[in-house]
Amino acid sequence: MALISVADALAHVLEGTTPLPPENAALNDAHGRVLAADVVALRTQPPEDLSAMDGYAVRSADVANVPVTLDVVGEVAAGHPFPGIIGKGQAARIFTGGVVPPGADTIVIQENTKREASHVLVTTGSPPKKHIRRAGLDFEKDQVLLPRGRRLTERDLMLAAAMNHPVVPVHRRPRVAILATGDELKPPGSTPGPGEIIYSNGFALAAMVRAEGAEVVDLGVVPDRIADTTAAIRRARSEHADILLTSGGASVGEYDLVQKALTAEGLALSFWKIAMRPGKPLMSGKLGAMHVLGVPGNPVSAFVCAKMFLVPLIRRLAGRSDITPETESAVLGRDLPENDERADYLRSNLVRPTDGPPVATPFPTQDSSMIATLAKADCLVIRGPYAPAAKSGSRCVILRLKPFL
Repeated sequence: MALISVADALAHVLEGTTPLPPENAALNDAHGRVLAADVVALRTQPPEDLSAMDGYAVRSADVANVPVTLDVVGEVAAGHPFPGIIGKGQAARIFTGGVVPPGADTIVIQENTKREASHVLVTTGSPPKKHIRRAGLDFEKDQVLLPRGRRLTERDLMLAAAMNHPVVPVHRRPRVAILATGDELKPPGSTPGPGEIIYSNGFALAAMVRAEGAEVVDLGVVPDRIADTTAAIRRARSEHADILLTSGGASVGEYDLVQKALTAEGLALSFWKIAMRPGKPLMSGKLGAMHVLGVPGNPVSAFVCAKMFLVPLIRRLAGRSDITPETESAVLGRDLPENDERADYLRSNLVRPTDGPPVATPFPTQDSSMIATLAKADCLVIRGPYAPAAKSGSRCVILRLKPFL
């Protein structure tokens, strides 16, 4: 199978993919999720005219000429309305959030009064509607305030609660089963023997999945045996995974068994080689309704491929419109040679000068096994296939991995 471009590979990964079915989620479980339907207000906010200040609810006509002394006939606190009507020459002590009593049409703030037992001296007048939050000032019942397709922020949750919604309709969280293969992989904390290495890919991949709001099904590490690999694949299906993400074993070597096991289980393979560095042996396909994405075993390749293909797939299933990670412009901090037929994603340092655009400097060594370099990188410099040689100071495209401090 010939190499395909990154853009074509992503199109294949997302082909025919639609958001997952809706479910009702409690507000505490809805942050970052995408609405599957419009959400309308179930109430008017505020439901009645409320005081915006501490002071006295009065008739504006009574305080048109000041100073004037009014009779205090009651008190209004939030949640405790005044049962009577404010008449001529009367006032009610009122606190912020209290319902404006019938008869009153303005609030005299506390600073403009002087209390004298059951009377209040008003020293500064207040025009009609002053310091009153009118009913419906914020929103009206049946108003669509949170439209379908919106990804819910913390402010949206506040609004949904105020609209009197304990739950909201959102697309179901994608479930991603993560499987690693390799006799050489040992868990952190163990002592590797000859030819063995510590397993690390899964921790980054699981964190990436969770950061995108999806659920992780950890299938662990299985040895290089077809029966064990097949059993793990079947477990992913039994766990109703929407995506099976494999790490390692996706090539066609004698010990690369993932593709063989998947094919035996009925995988409809889309592609398994892309014109990308790091990450040439990337596998994509469908096993029934389950998406399958096989990233390379080299740590940097696994991370970059997941960033470029797994993240968009999760986002599409979750109903998001911002599918691909956002890129931005920077300038190169060093010269780069011309590129070959594979797109490059170069781990780079990023600094912001006192003036001008950020400067991205690719690290001199880009071996796909170097995890320390990946952890140190601020961004990836993206260079297209056959990009010409580039001088320091020329424009480049970057994918940020961490924000500026």
